[in-house]
Amino acid sequence: MSDDAHLVETATAHEQLLSGGFLDVRRDTVRLPGGASATREYIVHSGAVVVVPILDDGRLVLERQYRYPLGRVMLEFPAGKVDAGEAPFVCGMRELFEETGYRAAEWAHAADLHNAAAYSTEKIELWFARGLVAGDQRLDEGEFIEVCLMTEGELDAAAAQGQLTDAKTLIALMWLQKWRAGLWSLDWRPAEPGGSCP
Repeated sequence: MSDDAHLVETATAHEQLLSGGFLDVRRDTVRLPGGASATREYIVHSGAVVVVPILDDGRLVLERQYRYPLGRVMLEFPAGKVDAGEAPFVCGMRELFEETGYRAAEWAHAADLHNAAAYSTEKIELWFARGLVAGDQRLDEGEFIEVCLMTEGELDAAAAQGQLTDAKTLIALMWLQKWRAGLWSLDWRPAEPGGSCP
């Protein structure tokens, strides 16, 4: 992909449309490869992490959470936004512990996801966690999450029936299936000493 110059758009002007507590919306004017101009509206995002927590018996730790923009409860793997200056790995440990109460002894980075490349800079890091120890949730004020345990087969069936529609969770399920089938590999590492959440 070193010779992509014929596809690259070059920004010629920048405008900030919204700077909210969560979203930073921009509109840029760009020069297209053919020389014409166009506008691109997009969201600047600090990034996020999604975690696939695997219990010793093979079941998976998932969450059910109401998502206001869709007006429905979604089934998802634990995930959250990376705080300013926070390493994604630390974010993954924090989110897993806060949202589910679980701590993990081992972690493996699988991939980086761009779930909305047409209109967001968001990168989601996909991590796997195992050697789980249960604890109590530490949810943020105003956060309501129901933890549920499912087998891979149950989650796969939910996807096949259209009940699982969260993109990051669908991709994480694919990664899990490829790894368990021996087709894709994960490089496991121990949680950093004292880094398993405050």
